[in-house]
Amino acid sequence: MLRVAVVGSGPSGCYTAQCLVQQDPEVLVDVLDRLPCPFGLVRYGVAPDHEKIKSLQGNLRTVLEHDRVRFLGGVRVGGPGGLPVERLRTLYHAVVYCVGAATDRHLGIPGEDLPGSWSATEFVSWYSAHPDSVAEEGFVREVRSAVVIGVGNVAVDVTRMLARGAAELSPTDMPQQALAALAASGVTEVGMVGRRGPSQARFTTKELRELGGLPDTEVIVDPAELALDPAYADPSGLPAPQRRNVDVLRGWADRPAGDAARHIRLRFFLRPVELLADGGRVGAVRFERTVPDGHGGVTGTGRFEDVEAQLVLRSVGYRGVPLEGLPFDTVSGTVPHTGGRVVRGGTASPGEYVAGWIKRGPTGVIGTNRPCAKETVTSLLADAPALVHKDVPPDPAAVLRAAGTETIGWAGWQAIERAEAELGARLGRGIVKLADWDSLLTAARTAAP
Repeated sequence: MLRVAVVGSGPSGCYTAQCLVQQDPEVLVDVLDRLPCPFGLVRYGVAPDHEKIKSLQGNLRTVLEHDRVRFLGGVRVGGPGGLPVERLRTLYHAVVYCVGAATDRHLGIPGEDLPGSWSATEFVSWYSAHPDSVAEEGFVREVRSAVVIGVGNVAVDVTRMLARGAAELSPTDMPQQALAALAASGVTEVGMVGRRGPSQARFTTKELRELGGLPDTEVIVDPAELALDPAYADPSGLPAPQRRNVDVLRGWADRPAGDAARHIRLRFFLRPVELLADGGRVGAVRFERTVPDGHGGVTGTGRFEDVEAQLVLRSVGYRGVPLEGLPFDTVSGTVPHTGGRVVRGGTASPGEYVAGWIKRGPTGVIGTNRPCAKETVTSLLADAPALVHKDVPPDPAAVLRAAGTETIGWAGWQAIERAEAELGARLGRGIVKLADWDSLLTAARTAAP
């Protein structure tokens, strides 16, 4: 009987577990996560007002409730105090690492570390109640103008969260502290800025259109900036998604100004070169005007513009981080592999595999993880006849507990869900997330043994 550990309970981990139990009628899968809560970025990365996408948790739940799949939260793999990769390999016939891309890319410009400058991921973690959130008290206090650097879907999400009011956010599962802070914030201007043109923006049209449906909020686009893009005048040669984006932007650019309380300004062909301080905090972003270089990129013009901002959110992409004990390609931010098999010293390492962003980089949508997981599982099951002869303990979870690891099983997660439902009821809302480690672990420990 094959025993497999899947490290990470987000979409790539769950799809890997699903492929395994569908293709091998006897395999036993433990899905490990350092958090006591499953679902990864579906729980902690999807915006709280995107109920349809968040409903994917139901599909992932079905995987983790399979009778040959077991969720083990609270298990840190690698790093200080974590279970060493070498030790984990002795507990299972095979290990699949689905640990995602856990950090942000940096701009690499002066002032990037000023107070008030945050990565978009840090902002998302705060309003999604991630227990590792490092956001300070008063995250958006006394902010009139915010600048979001980047033009992908995450940039659209954080822009929308800044512009939404309490009435729209209260029905969501956003933690109470974040809801109160956003409701009390004075943000009236949000700029979302890209260094290239509208035809090269990475957001999807569905996400983009949502900005135009926010109550008492006006989307402003400068037609002169759009016209800098050679594809803007005649977008017929663009792929359909980019063509639809240009059509939406053209509609906003042609619309007369209104009198909304909040404004979202979509800017293009501006490259950030410095964050400027004001009273020890960020006060503005200095941009250089860019123009197309004729080869899909842009070049600077030497003309600069300062945009006021008491809050800057950097949304320029994710990057994988090394997991102690695994090889790592620092250029791509991924684990070297062949068909999902981890490669050590140029040779596939028996029993070690990767799937998801740590395998292919931060590309694609949630569904992209399905074929990625299938490829890895195909490799693993092809290797299974040679792997299954390794001696492993009959119950790896018992070994972990005996060594002092407090594993949080499915019953513990269900106890957290009950606690979040009870918190929401007390606050007159729906489900409200618990936002810190102590609250999560206290709730999980109420589960029956």
